[in-house]
Amino acid sequence: MTYKSIIPLVLLIALSSCKSQLVEKKVTPKPKNVILLIGDGTGLSQVSSAFFFKETSPNYARFKTIGLIKTSSSREDITDSAAGATAFAAGIKTYNGAVGVADDSTAVKNLVEIVSTQNIKTGVISTSSIQHATPASFYAHAINRGLYEDIAADMVTSEIDFFAGGGSKFFNKRKDGRNLLVDLQNKGFKIDTTALGSFEDIKQQSKMGYLLASNHLNPTAKGRGDYLSKATELGIQFLNKEPDNSFFMMVEGSQVDWGGHANDADYLISELIDFDDAIGKALDFAERDGNTLVIVTADHETGGFTLASTPKKTESGETYSSYKEITGTFSTKGHSATLVPVFAYGPGSEAFSGVYENTEIFHKILKVTNWIDKN
Repeated sequence: MTYKSIIPLVLLIALSSCKSQLVEKKVTPKPKNVILLIGDGTGLSQVSSAFFFKETSPNYARFKTIGLIKTSSSREDITDSAAGATAFAAGIKTYNGAVGVADDSTAVKNLVEIVSTQNIKTGVISTSSIQHATPASFYAHAINRGLYEDIAADMVTSEIDFFAGGGSKFFNKRKDGRNLLVDLQNKGFKIDTTALGSFEDIKQQSKMGYLLASNHLNPTAKGRGDYLSKATELGIQFLNKEPDNSFFMMVEGSQVDWGGHANDADYLISELIDFDDAIGKALDFAERDGNTLVIVTADHETGGFTLASTPKKTESGETYSSYKEITGTFSTKGHSATLVPVFAYGPGSEAFSGVYENTEIFHKILKVTNWIDKN
């Protein structure tokens, strides 16, 4: 081989080496903000209902990354909302009924406690009382989810910056006579018990809390309207008002679960569509922002819900299944053990594909954001 023929070969090898080094040095972008939306009791059939019954295109269709999670709690094959939300909030399996505590009843650090020490703003939104199992797991520690007054007291000592939901009576109509609304105000919260305000009205506040019902909010079909999507948009605006800060926000569509427990398909579907509208607000912001990870999942499925063919009768009275029409049917009034979907959008979303335990939601969030526990 001549000297001249060697030169092109050497150049080719050098270029290949440079290219491989460039690939190795490629940096995966990390999300600055995380919005976790939990459709309580929302399995795949519940999600599917939006594609049949929503008049506009479902926001679920906007996701490219989809996974599945296993939902069992530490002691039971079928989880409840407290154990399911604690898995998301703290990354551990625990017993049904536990809020922010491990299987041995000891308190475990949650996402809000981890990130609030890193100048990251936090918020929780729900259509139930703010002390209910799912939102509570992100700021409280209780051995039993029914200890609503204890959970309310944990809100006062938490580092939450924004919350919206019901449950005012657990703050100001307590058995111990305390008025925790005063304690919240002393901690810097402005509390509104009448209606969601505009961002212009609240942007000067350091902390903001909305308590819009004594206990739970009404179903969307009975007067709640578009509260959830408005609260989601308002929470994003409030937590993102200082561009240098990051934020974490959890949004729960609580009453999809209640429609499942009641075996009421109309109730379930209306709540699912309302939840999908809130997903749209989160995705709209994430698309504009470019630095926000949106994760949508569920703690478990409720009702064994199925979109089945509608039973019909012929003129002779014989029953048959019409494949031209679907009806929501149920197999249980409780929860089920079925795997539930995870949808992710934005920087870091690729980590949420596959099949994994519900606890991995917590660990994946910390990994892709680098919001590691520094204490």
